[in-house]
Amino acid sequence: MIHFVVHDEHDSVGVVVVEGVKAGQQLKGWIMDQDKEIKVSAQSDIPIGHKLAIQKLKANDTVIKYGVDIGRTVAPIKVGEHAHVHNIKTKRW
Repeated sequence: MIHFVVHDEHDSVGVVVVEGVKAGQQLKGWIMDQDKEIKVSAQSDIPIGHKLAIQKLKANDTVIKYGVDIGRTVAPIKVGEHAHVHNIKTKRW
């Protein structure tokens, strides 16, 4: 079962595509452009449609999703952690 999808292996986050991801769960992701799978251990509960860090991110790092800069981190994010509005902000404001 695929739990999250990633557009490109250079993305820093993937998108959860199943309900009920819980902290400690082993997740399988699909990197679409390279047609390969990766595995990540969830560090937090993550709702469907929300992002999951697949790279370690420091505060003020650029976040890449689907090959596009979607903002910057406002706090460090570990691999497997929930990445959303509580730790990522737009660069516009």
